[in-house]
Amino acid sequence: MRTRFTWAVAMLAVVGIGFLLACSTKFSTSSNGLVIVPTQGSAVMQTFSLNLGNGHVSQINNTAGPPTPGLPGAVVLDPAGAFAYVIVNQNATLPGSATGITSFKVGTDGKLSFVATTPVTNPVAMTMDSAGKLLFVANGLAGTVSVFSVGANAALSEVTGSPFTLPAEPGGGGSPTPVALAVTPTVFPIQFAACSGGTAPTTENLYVADSVNNVVLNYLVSSAGGLTLVPASATAMGVVTGTLPSGVTVDPCGQFVYVANATSNSVSAYTICNKTSQNCTQPDYSLQPVSGSPFPAGDVPGPIAVDPFAKFVYVVDTGSSQLSGFRISPSDGSLTAIANTPVATNSGANSIAIRSDGSWIFVANFNSANVSQYAITQATGQLTPQTPFITLNYPSGVAVK
Repeated sequence: MRTRFTWAVAMLAVVGIGFLLACSTKFSTSSNGLVIVPTQGSAVMQTFSLNLGNGHVSQINNTAGPPTPGLPGAVVLDPAGAFAYVIVNQNATLPGSATGITSFKVGTDGKLSFVATTPVTNPVAMTMDSAGKLLFVANGLAGTVSVFSVGANAALSEVTGSPFTLPAEPGGGGSPTPVALAVTPTVFPIQFAACSGGTAPTTENLYVADSVNNVVLNYLVSSAGGLTLVPASATAMGVVTGTLPSGVTVDPCGQFVYVANATSNSVSAYTICNKTSQNCTQPDYSLQPVSGSPFPAGDVPGPIAVDPFAKFVYVVDTGSSQLSGFRISPSDGSLTAIANTPVATNSGANSIAIRSDGSWIFVANFNSANVSQYAITQATGQLTPQTPFITLNYPSGVAVK
């Protein structure tokens, strides 16, 4: 696959830039959403305007990309939608390229401008807390999690003690390998969620999926961003998942954690023990399996997300090129399949993003050079497929404002 990337970067860069210059649309922050897609074929960042009235997506002209200083991977937006962060990996066809996290400023016209690249070893996934103060990065084969404090103009400063080494699991399958992570909210949804109007916790916990040892680890996050492991028990570091956990998410009300298990074709569900009334031994944000968990999913489930109102879970079934949907029971966190799901994606589905108003879902399709789009019926969670919109070759992630 690396050979194909090399060929693609060399042969498509000029074509990609021409495509970017040829396509343009107007963008208004008052009437449009913004979709951001990194693409490996030309190593650039693309932005698209989302018409909030009819869902139409059209490309914004970003002169020369902007280019990424390495092959791009996953992308996240800060809560304000002011900065985008993308994983980049060094590649021989990109002179001066690096491995790390690159930040871009989002302009009022929807265009991106390069800010800086922060070195990180083997980044594979990342997430940002709901206050936009901390960025957490899973470092794959390095077996660590890096934590960065987010400063002015998206400046990233590694916190004391970072990177944090994942613990060995007694009787585990090998060296810990973090592949996905999610953090509990310190800001609750403004409306439409059961927790709206409630007081969000002031502390954070980070959950990290270890794909080699088939566990999810629980870390208490200090106010400065330091991580302290909360062992699952006296004999286990993490809570058991299905086989090859590949995605993890926390609902916006901080009640449940969901883990996609790629080889088990399932989703594991856990209650977050943050109250003494949950039959938990102590309110330490440890995880207890939900009754009936794990729940069947499609083939090779991976990227997973909860809607902004903590009502639905959506998971990308990467093996079958589908998107599955589940309704969350507000009482116990159990999952029920949403009618008429799964729905089809295109080939190479690799990431998922849900808009903050709960109206649209986007899935980037690596092998199809496009992004699948779905309208969400908010009363039921059902999905209505839209026409996928075209990107440059090999889109590697998607984020939406």
